[in-house]
Amino acid sequence: MSWNGNDNKDPWGRNDTPPEIDEVIKKVRQRIESIFGGGSSGDSSDGGGFSLKSLPLILGVLVLLWVGAGIYQVEQAERSVVLRLGKFQEIKGPGLRWNPPIIDAWEIVDVVRVRPHRHDALMLTKDENIVDVTVSIQYQIADPQKYVLDIRDADASLVQATESALRHVVGGSIMDDTLTTGRELIAQEVKTRLQRYLNKYNTGLEVVIVNIEDSSPPNQVQEAFDDVIKAREDEVRARNEAETYANGLVPEARGQAQRMLQDAEAYKEQVISEAEGDATRFNLLLSEYQKAPDVTRNRLYLDSIQGVMSNSTKVMIDVEGGNNILYLPLDKIAESARGVENLNIPSSSGNASISDLTNQVIEEIRRRNRQEERR
Repeated sequence: MSWNGNDNKDPWGRNDTPPEIDEVIKKVRQRIESIFGGGSSGDSSDGGGFSLKSLPLILGVLVLLWVGAGIYQVEQAERSVVLRLGKFQEIKGPGLRWNPPIIDAWEIVDVVRVRPHRHDALMLTKDENIVDVTVSIQYQIADPQKYVLDIRDADASLVQATESALRHVVGGSIMDDTLTTGRELIAQEVKTRLQRYLNKYNTGLEVVIVNIEDSSPPNQVQEAFDDVIKAREDEVRARNEAETYANGLVPEARGQAQRMLQDAEAYKEQVISEAEGDATRFNLLLSEYQKAPDVTRNRLYLDSIQGVMSNSTKVMIDVEGGNNILYLPLDKIAESARGVENLNIPSSSGNASISDLTNQVIEEIRRRNRQEERR
């Protein structure tokens, strides 16, 4: 019951009863017939069907719809693979393109975009160790025709080929290479083998980059592996320290050896020169001795006494004809001793003995000492 008691009208006086379904269908039918120029079957004036005048218009509309359905845009990074009646026709580049619908079919493929793929798996190495390897791959479509026509699902084939190539390469490597220094080489080998598989399957894909993101032992043995890594690092550090010590010690030893060789050469030259000088001096003394034997003999004796006393600080002399021993502090009279060449010693005859000459030297030294004491 409505608000005002009228069951067919709302409060504003409008009829609220929905139309009958038959009436709606009838109105729709009449509108369609009016568009195509026809009337009801009982009205002979409407021609009983489509009007011939409206047929070209209808055909024109259908042709425009058919032509419009074949227009599409190919972007700069895309290629269009065109099939005509299910057979490959051509590959169209960027631009506004048209192909007849129904007759031709086309699929647009992006050949510039680099697609990522990440693969993670546990694998067995050559030395029978298990490692967890994560590899990332970047690839793009290099041949749109093969990508669309020669294989059902190129991306799924990439996943399977990646699994196969990675297991083959890791299975031929030892654990240390997989976890440490050999990762870059493994990535290059995986890229080469993966590309070979994709070419063999005619996927039309090209691998751009293969990178080993992570390689680690399973979590169950991670602690033991960390200990191994630490021990290896300690080994490398100890080796570097030893090499550093050797690099500092070896050049120093070589320098010392070279200096010793040079010192030996210098000593050799010195000894040879001194020996040659002594031989020359001896020859000169020999000639002088042959000329005056006594004088030369006394001179040699005095030179010897001078050399001995110059290098001695204390001398004990047994004085002839006495019981006492004479003590000479030569360190105090060294300066006087150096002047022994200027001693006022009377000339000795050829028959004078060495003892007399020695006594004369001692007396002269005593005299000079008394003079020093008076001063």
